[in-house]
Amino acid sequence: MDLGLEGKVALVVGGAGLVGSAVARALHAEGATVVLAGRTAATLEEQAGAIGDGVTTQVLDSTDDASVSAGVAAVVERHGRVDVLVNCAAPSARTLDPDKQADPEQVTWAFQTKAMGYLRCANAVLPAMVEAGWGRVVHVSGQNAYLTTNITGAVRNGAVGILGKALADQVAGSGVTVNVVHPGIVTPDAVAEVEVGAGGQSTPEQVAAVVTFLCSQAAAAVSGESVSVGHRVRGVSAY
Repeated sequence: MDLGLEGKVALVVGGAGLVGSAVARALHAEGATVVLAGRTAATLEEQAGAIGDGVTTQVLDSTDDASVSAGVAAVVERHGRVDVLVNCAAPSARTLDPDKQADPEQVTWAFQTKAMGYLRCANAVLPAMVEAGWGRVVHVSGQNAYLTTNITGAVRNGAVGILGKALADQVAGSGVTVNVVHPGIVTPDAVAEVEVGAGGQSTPEQVAAVVTFLCSQAAAAVSGESVSVGHRVRGVSAY
């Protein structure tokens, strides 16, 4: 299937991470012009070199308004536009302190670094996408959005889901789509077994395949959706 991504300019924020780098490789394989964005230039450049020719980098801190504005402006100056934005720059759930899962300071920090970082990046690209009549935004969140066993995880990932739907509604009918992908545990050694009350595992490449489809021309009629990768929490109703 031709996904219609040849020549599209794709900005992957968090592009040096486990999921972000897999997404970047998949988009690059479809012919997109890929820009890896993140906070550390050396790490970005190393990952860009590993992906292939034509992949460029942009230092960008999604927690800082000025950094996001300057970073997106630099990408537009270099490539003329941003057609695709993939947001996956957020601290891993494994870095959150489980003993502080209900601590307001940790919850606030997690919300700010993930949901608000995604919003900053989306706000920086959506007006031009709407004007152009074509654009794709995909937020990578997580299946903690479906669970209440960890307040930090539930709040930060649930907020991303709500944000995605609200932004999709804001640009409805413009040719721009906004969607959210909720992986379970992402690991190169994903297993098929799914425990009751848990989400299934998936590989970075499996997550990237779903993200890449949502970025494509083929997914033009899909917007405002939250899509799980890895079996959605076993034993919990989807409705």
